[in-house]
Amino acid sequence: MAACSGFVFAYATADAYIRSGMYRHVLVIGAELLTRFLDFSDRNTCILFGDGAGAVVVSASDEEGGGLAGMEMTTDPDGAYMIWLPSGGSKSPPSDETVRRGEHYVRMEGKETYRYATKTLATSALKAISRAGWDPSEVDLFIPHQANIRIIESVAKGLDLPMDKMFVNVDRYGNTSAASVGIALAEAVDFGRVKVGDKIVFVAFGAGFTSGAAAVEWTADPANGRRSESVEPVASVRAPVDWDSVDPMPARLTAVLEDREGPQVPLDDVVPGEPEHARREVPV
Repeated sequence: MAACSGFVFAYATADAYIRSGMYRHVLVIGAELLTRFLDFSDRNTCILFGDGAGAVVVSASDEEGGGLAGMEMTTDPDGAYMIWLPSGGSKSPPSDETVRRGEHYVRMEGKETYRYATKTLATSALKAISRAGWDPSEVDLFIPHQANIRIIESVAKGLDLPMDKMFVNVDRYGNTSAASVGIALAEAVDFGRVKVGDKIVFVAFGAGFTSGAAAVEWTADPANGRRSESVEPVASVRAPVDWDSVDPMPARLTAVLEDREGPQVPLDDVVPGEPEHARREVPV
């Protein structure tokens, strides 16, 4: 997992799948429920994060140009304990004691994270732009991870660009981690900030530490090799969401489990990837 960088890492993975010829269309989704992991007495974290989801369909095209033009991804294990959950995983499984100590809540070292973010985001963006063969001044819009406004302002300063080239919606949704770039992209399209042929840059950093940047030429309907004067939104942002009313298991997956004979199996025994889901044999 790349945490807040997850959407950019997933976008790069989708691009690699398409270029390899394995798939023609890939759905990239970033979704988070961070408020389930927050200690609302800890103002270092509780006032920063939000819940959300964003998605984009990445498709192959028969046209020349367009799509991902340059990429940069990094990991730095020195930041492993700057943003983390002390317990809940295999190293420290959940127990009455870990819950009592509040170790299932997100912990963050704010100052160290800020220093890393401001240093790394601009560097990652510049490397992706350079690999695309662009100059920073040519970029029409930057879509940064919505960590906080001070970090975004520092990135603009590091790139020597005005803030109006930075898309910002952190004031409306907070830091939605891996969802933030997808949500910001959807809103940028909705607001007419992204047009066919525009050069845009996604840039993010996250726990780990991780960072990633993607320089992309925006195209419309690439699967059919067509360009148009306007772009339909790739996603919509709707809030608020009544999470208690959301079915935790999609009906289609429930049907997959119910249509087999024998004992029920957990979701991780459902193997995707075929026209019909394959299912592992489960001893009776």
